[in-house]
Amino acid sequence: MTGPEVSPSFRLVYVPGVMPDKWVRVWNERQPDVPLTLTQAPPQPAHGMLLDGEADAGLVRLPVDRTVLSAIPLYTEQTVVVVPKDHLVTAADSVTVEDLADDIVLHPLDDVLGWETLPGRPALERPATTADAVELVAAGIGVLVVPLSLARLHHRKDLTHRPLEDAPASSVGLVWPEAATTDLVEDFIGIVRGRTVNSTRGRRPQPAQEKQTKQKKAQPGGADGGRRRQPSAGASGRARRGTRGGTGGATAKNPRRGKPRRRS
Repeated sequence: MTGPEVSPSFRLVYVPGVMPDKWVRVWNERQPDVPLTLTQAPPQPAHGMLLDGEADAGLVRLPVDRTVLSAIPLYTEQTVVVVPKDHLVTAADSVTVEDLADDIVLHPLDDVLGWETLPGRPALERPATTADAVELVAAGIGVLVVPLSLARLHHRKDLTHRPLEDAPASSVGLVWPEAATTDLVEDFIGIVRGRTVNSTRGRRPQPAQEKQTKQKKAQPGGADGGRRRQPSAGASGRARRGTRGGTGGATAKNPRRGKPRRRS
């Protein structure tokens, strides 16, 4: 005796700062019978969930290992510096890396910018997380450089941010295991790319669609729904062959044939 059939679900992992709300809303409208499970995870654990099959797709920060993961770049974020509201740089609309030369620039262990050379002066210790670094900025210990979405995520009333020029940027992409490109993954790709609900690009025909197509082909007359075909020109000529006065490509009968001859 088999148990009850389990409905399919779609598991999406996303990193802090990425807001998948609009795509989740469209998914729920188009796939009401397929629940969407959301999990937020830091960048490295999120990659691990995809590789271990714990998530079907992810909205994560690039780059990723393209030998095993497929990725569609979505957007690149602006980089900003988070400072106390009374910091000198708040007098400008934007900041350069050189403007931070005298500041302690905090470098959390979960940094996503991938600096080659960190600007400013280094802190004695690296904060464990971005959230911890924000607390240190609020305490006046240093400043923090992050993508704009993380600055908004950890917003505080006593802090502000300014765009930072000449700094590394972080890109976000839709990522999934290359060997597990399922129909549900294709559906979510379509949503992220803005395809309409009637678009079938990238999708294989569904079983119901295949069945309807086969039924149409099996009907009399094939795919034209059984409509009577019009006779061709050759067929019409053959149908008229042998009628009096007809042409149709055939020789007309002798109208005198069968009459008695006049005797001389």
